[in-house]
Amino acid sequence: MTAHPRGEHPDSPADADDPTAPQPPGPAAEAPADGGADAAPDGTAPDGAGEAGAGEAAAAPDGGGTGEASSPDAAPGGTGAGEADGGGARTGADGGGHAQEEGDGGQGAARAEGGEGSAGGEAGGGAAGVSEAEAELAAQRELRERIERRKAERAEPIAAGTKLSGRAADLLAAVRAVESGRTPDVAFEDSPAPAAPPRRVAPPPAPPARTPVAPVPSGPRAAAPEAVAAVRTVLGRGGAPEALAVRVAGALGDTAAERLREDPWLLLSVPGVRPEQADAFARALLGADCGPGDARRTDALVGWLLEQAALRGHTALDASAVRAGLAERSVPDPEEAVRHAVAEGAVLVFHDEEDEDGESGGGGEGGGDGSAGDAEGSASPVLLGLDRYALAEESLADGLARLARSGPEPRWAEAAGPPELVRAVAAQGLVVHTGGEAARAEPVALAGAARALGLRAAVAVHSENGRRGLGPEADAVTVAALLSGAAGPGRDEDGMLALDLLVVLDAPQLDVEAAAMLVESVPDGCRLVLSGDPYVLPSAGAGRVFGDLLAARVCPQVASRVPDAGPIGELVSGIGAGELSQVDAPGREVVIVPVRDAGEAVHRTVQLVADSVPRALGVPVEQTQVITVGHGGSAGTRALNAALKQRLNPGPGRFGGFDPGDRVAYAQAPGRTVQGRVVSADAEGLHLDCEGRPERVVVPPDRVESAVRHGWALTAHQAAGMRWPAAVVVLPGDAAGGLSRAWVYTAFGRGERHLSVVHGVDQALARAVAGPASPERVTRLRALLEAVPAAEEA
Repeated sequence: MTAHPRGEHPDSPADADDPTAPQPPGPAAEAPADGGADAAPDGTAPDGAGEAGAGEAAAAPDGGGTGEASSPDAAPGGTGAGEADGGGARTGADGGGHAQEEGDGGQGAARAEGGEGSAGGEAGGGAAGVSEAEAELAAQRELRERIERRKAERAEPIAAGTKLSGRAADLLAAVRAVESGRTPDVAFEDSPAPAAPPRRVAPPPAPPARTPVAPVPSGPRAAAPEAVAAVRTVLGRGGAPEALAVRVAGALGDTAAERLREDPWLLLSVPGVRPEQADAFARALLGADCGPGDARRTDALVGWLLEQAALRGHTALDASAVRAGLAERSVPDPEEAVRHAVAEGAVLVFHDEEDEDGESGGGGEGGGDGSAGDAEGSASPVLLGLDRYALAEESLADGLARLARSGPEPRWAEAAGPPELVRAVAAQGLVVHTGGEAARAEPVALAGAARALGLRAAVAVHSENGRRGLGPEADAVTVAALLSGAAGPGRDEDGMLALDLLVVLDAPQLDVEAAAMLVESVPDGCRLVLSGDPYVLPSAGAGRVFGDLLAARVCPQVASRVPDAGPIGELVSGIGAGELSQVDAPGREVVIVPVRDAGEAVHRTVQLVADSVPRALGVPVEQTQVITVGHGGSAGTRALNAALKQRLNPGPGRFGGFDPGDRVAYAQAPGRTVQGRVVSADAEGLHLDCEGRPERVVVPPDRVESAVRHGWALTAHQAAGMRWPAAVVVLPGDAAGGLSRAWVYTAFGRGERHLSVVHGVDQALARAVAGPASPERVTRLRALLEAVPAAEEA
């Protein structure tokens, strides 16, 4: 898989020019499409393709889109006048903010939600103890290992769109039992599925003594030195960089060397390795014994294609798309390759049946012969998926349906929170709440009302930045900390969260695996409120949980009527509706800075951050965030961060390009970025002071390049779920292809008091805003949810 270093976004193109990317044998990593857009891990998008032209003077429109150059410190005039320190004649802009994402808009070749080099999923931290991210990742790995050990036991396919049954139900029951600390009561020989245990009674109102769960041991087990040495020997024989040895051993285990000798294409399971590189490695080891139709190669390619799709947010792919991808890589018989991969259990196949109206509903898994081509020519699509996402979606659908079936709860009748939310929560155990930034106060108020009744309530958010923004009175925690036990109410004797109400803000940022873990931890009788803005970019990880739940309509949906205030709120609300309009900004809340090329965009951005915004608006440099479309290109995060570092914290970059005082973005886990500052560096690694962490984070030297970037400039996917007093959104001309309405909405909404738009995409911004709300993702959750009631009635 392509490495995606900083836990960034799925729709981002592959980061081809990243020096940290491994360079195995064979051709160098594929050049990114679209003029070199590269993907960064944190869910950001492609690097820019290049500068748009030459030119120096930048113009910033005054109120109507034309007028004289002005800056934030100039006299106000309509939409917000122009740019810092003036200079040059002004040309009219279309009066709105503009943004383009680096591939977030669905243009990327490979979606980077994970961190590049996060082969083992390590959280990278040398501080004593176990971090919440490490605990969460270890818990996920443990679950997946249990699933792998039981895969051989599963004789029957999972029936998509129905409740789990047979061995699949046994497997899920055993996993839940192990997670909750109980002994599994399921036998996997040919015994029938045991009767489902009775539902637990809702916990009493009085809160028990809090007993936080002990953290799970950190990180993947390090491979033994002798195993790493053996892998290094095999890699050297195949012409692959020996530096990959630690990552290969971590991904394949202590028998990695032997497994690689038998199947060289297993190298594709290591993040950052591309098919042509694995092919070169296989040719060096096997010689004439390998060919393009080798079953080991085709199985690995099918899995790799689905992993790449997961980086773009898909939990499954149409079988025809997989066959097309195989054909592009010279597989002689793509259909037979898919059949073999299904028969070997490398992937699962699903046939989505259609209802009488022709809409896709829940489907059953593919036929008994494992063929993905049996339904070819029929109206129903055939989907292929990896078992980890299939199990997560099945488990999530089952858990959401369980909560949705919870009946009325009289205790909520006396709650004094927002009336609509209170009524919905009193009636049913699962509620969806939608709204913008101002609407976040409603579910937080609901949690406060629950506590006033003596109920146990918790508020969970996506990021530390978002938690801090709610204030201490909200008593919020991050989702990661809640799942790991590092914060929150702890667990009851069954291993469930000791709660009567769980409010999850930023719900669109939940990927399918995190959502499944969360819902499985919610006990019967607890109310779950998933709240978020439906117009923002979806999660960096695979899935479209919030959107699918909204579309399935299996629970009450409460839409907030609280509008976002001020010119920024007005502008962003219009973008959500597909309109890019001019807004009055008498206090220079919105400023448009037209530029003619990427070089000028970088210059104006540095000028705004370091001079104009602090002087005119009183917002310190450290409270201003730059947001751009991708990591590469002439005005991507790398170019902007280099220019901002030179201006704000110049230094030689003694440790991997970093110096004390540098602002950084640290990918503590795939899809989740935290901001911090470099404190020092030594032989142990880079010492960071990260938000929300009382202790220093130490990133080992071998993780610095893949997990840490300079953080003055972020991508929109990295910035999702966070806000700053001032935001500077950079839209160079080469970013036009990566723009979408969701990208623009997300980027423009990151500023609380001020938004500057460095605009060089002409009419591409208006076209993006008027286009589709967000790129489509292929998922099965909606069909599974819609089929649950019918399955229950049957």
